[in-house]
Amino acid sequence: MALTKEQRRLRIKNRIRKVVSGTEARPRLAVFRSNKEIYAQVVDDVTGNTLAAASSRDKDISSAKGTKIEKAALVGKALAEKALKAGVETIAFDRGGYLYHGRVKSLADGAREAGLKF
Repeated sequence: MALTKEQRRLRIKNRIRKVVSGTEARPRLAVFRSNKEIYAQVVDDVTGNTLAAASSRDKDISSAKGTKIEKAALVGKALAEKALKAGVETIAFDRGGYLYHGRVKSLADGAREAGLKF
């Protein structure tokens, strides 16, 4: 029997997570994409702490006009600013099983523009 889209994504996500894990020196930027919103957080997997988080539901981003791709870029910029304040400059990017395309790519590009190094 064929896998559903969600089962396929979770299988890819597990395959990615075997390789990508966040440390204190290089935390993981985890992305979750729903149909309407996009969420991102910088996580230290060793201690289990979230160092910074941003989403398209934040007040300044949700009030902005534009497409979901444009809002994803704003989320990336906001997350990068918060991460830099927390002392994080380099990260490991975890696309969460989603294709590196569209909103996920836009979020990554926004984070790079704001100063994060992948």
